[in-house]
Amino acid sequence: MLKRSIAVLLLAFLIINTSCQMAVESEAPIVADSPSGNNSVSFFLNSEGTPGYIVSHNDKVVIDTSWMSFDFTNMASIKGDLKILNSSTDSKKETWTMPWGEQKEVENNYNSLTVDLQENGEQQRKFSVIFKVYDDGIGFRYHFPEQENMKEVLIANENTEFQLMGDHKVWWQPGDWDIYEHLYNETSFSGIDALSKQNHPNLAQTHIPVNAVNTPVTMKTADGLYLSFHEAALLNYADMTLQVDPKTFQMKSNLVGSENTEYKVKQQTPFSTPWRTIQISDKAGDLIESKLIVNLNEPNKLGDMSWFKPTKYVGIWWEMHLGKSTWDMSAQQDMNSFSGEAKPHGKHGATTENAKYYIDFAAKNGIHGILIEGWNTGWEHWIGFEDREGVFDFVTPYPDYDLQEVVKYGKEKGVELIMHHETSAAPRTYEQQMDSAYSLMKSLGIHSVKTGYVGKIIPKGEYHHGQWMVNHYQKALETAAKYQVAIDAHEPIKATGLRRTYPNFISREGLRGQEFNAWASDGGNPPNHLPTIAFTRMLAGPIDYTPGIFNIKLDPWKAENQVNTTLAQQLALYVVIYSPVQMAADLPEYYEEHDDAFQFIRDVGVDWDETEVLNGEVGDFVTIARKEKGTDKWFVGAITDENARDLSITLDFLDEGKEYTAAIYADGDDAHWDNNPTSYKISSEVVNKNTKLDLKLAPGGGAAISLIPVE
Repeated sequence: MLKRSIAVLLLAFLIINTSCQMAVESEAPIVADSPSGNNSVSFFLNSEGTPGYIVSHNDKVVIDTSWMSFDFTNMASIKGDLKILNSSTDSKKETWTMPWGEQKEVENNYNSLTVDLQENGEQQRKFSVIFKVYDDGIGFRYHFPEQENMKEVLIANENTEFQLMGDHKVWWQPGDWDIYEHLYNETSFSGIDALSKQNHPNLAQTHIPVNAVNTPVTMKTADGLYLSFHEAALLNYADMTLQVDPKTFQMKSNLVGSENTEYKVKQQTPFSTPWRTIQISDKAGDLIESKLIVNLNEPNKLGDMSWFKPTKYVGIWWEMHLGKSTWDMSAQQDMNSFSGEAKPHGKHGATTENAKYYIDFAAKNGIHGILIEGWNTGWEHWIGFEDREGVFDFVTPYPDYDLQEVVKYGKEKGVELIMHHETSAAPRTYEQQMDSAYSLMKSLGIHSVKTGYVGKIIPKGEYHHGQWMVNHYQKALETAAKYQVAIDAHEPIKATGLRRTYPNFISREGLRGQEFNAWASDGGNPPNHLPTIAFTRMLAGPIDYTPGIFNIKLDPWKAENQVNTTLAQQLALYVVIYSPVQMAADLPEYYEEHDDAFQFIRDVGVDWDETEVLNGEVGDFVTIARKEKGTDKWFVGAITDENARDLSITLDFLDEGKEYTAAIYADGDDAHWDNNPTSYKISSEVVNKNTKLDLKLAPGGGAAISLIPVE
């Protein structure tokens, strides 16, 4: 290891002394390796006192000389004229337990390097750069200690660079201050042109006026190495997008701002920034298996989480997107809650009667959760209006919905209500009612809520991904925890691994979800969408994608729209797309039409002891196996893009000496995501860990497998 570190140090020293970006003279770099030695980071100052770093993988540079600096609105920039006061190293190897997650036990094994810096000038401002080097990547952050000449800190720009080594293939979506609901693009790095992407007519997006991408952003080098850039532990700070320079193959942090302040981040020393993360892997599937993001977060602060149970759920949701029913009770369009004066239009979905219908279906099929949207007053004036403050009441149901009766009926049937709080992007209204809303939930024994933030943020000038809203999402999370409430946030701030520290943050949207297939005018989510999501958005954390649509053509509700997958792929998504809450999203009558296929949804787990990615390529296909927590059952999901694909998988993850009954839900011989999406076949065979299965995936198709031990 010592010889290898010396070799890396010499390589880094050679690179920084021949770089055209800096003077020839430079201090020797300080090097930290990962535990196995496959990844290495080198930190240094150039002759002008500017800090920089280089990242290597297996002795080959993957991130070339990259610089670090900060601009402020209330003081001079910190860029050069720095000296190293001290450097220290440390290491840690521990195993921690997920209260719920993709696996039960997580190994947290890294070597760290902390470099303390100080200005040479009169101000003598100080900050530290802290690296944690893992076998699956690196994370680094900045820490500003308490100091006399730096108390209130107003950050205009954080200038963290990532200098790539070539024109990599990239899966990216345009940088946006309000949403992550864009399709991913697959181009070379030099082909990134975020500014050319058209706004979606249904979305409240805010494209930033620079060529930038949202994170996670995933890449593949010409040598077949995979990189993904993101951040971890985003707290009291602004979301980081990455500004790209297609000509120089460089990315630089570009923080989300506000129209109400000149600065992007306001802090008081001492404080630390979020971790800037680079996942590095030799196989695409290793990106999914990586736990770098959660490991960079602090341990569980909430303690016992036994009150939250991962679950499948049904709900009054999809029928609104289909147009069968509505969220609102009447067509009344004023600022008052429904008063009984306006005549109900008869299409309200969230009625007591309809809720009981879904509860009966859930109970019959062993599903233990139900989500009901449109239950509370205010939906007549929630979207399309600039003044949305005070619109929603989060404790008052419509007259045709008896909240207490629905909860009581559900408990009798073993089905727990999942509450719904749509804020209409008026977070101050929500904050005023948080305690009363969560207190009501606790009194009724409701432990989960789906929150929503549709529309432009009020107050005007703030954005979903700015520091102001980051702090709002955190306030909701911490307030909910006091009442034993878990949050599934839609229109959220992106996941950055905070589920480790606050395990009541159970899931998020933060992508183009299933609903785009029902109402988007651009054809919905194309067949390559989900094989891309698995290697991009899913690296950030759990996704509430709402899978399980069986009525693929949406007939007779939305003749102009459809789901662009086969039915078999919809089953596979319960394994491929991870969330501890998984919706059986379609209308019950379509599950009853395909009861044999619905058996997989009845059987599949939602909480896991182990996860293994069996194969995959970004944007093309992926196969994932997961072992259900507390049982010996395994489930496998495989999905592909618009191309038919033959995949062979070996079941060597199964226990030695055991036999399993494999129920295989596969595409039919004539299946096709567009021409024949509901063609499927189900077969069964006895297998063991030596069995090899050949899967034939149709265009836009998939396969789902349950592996149940033979008694």
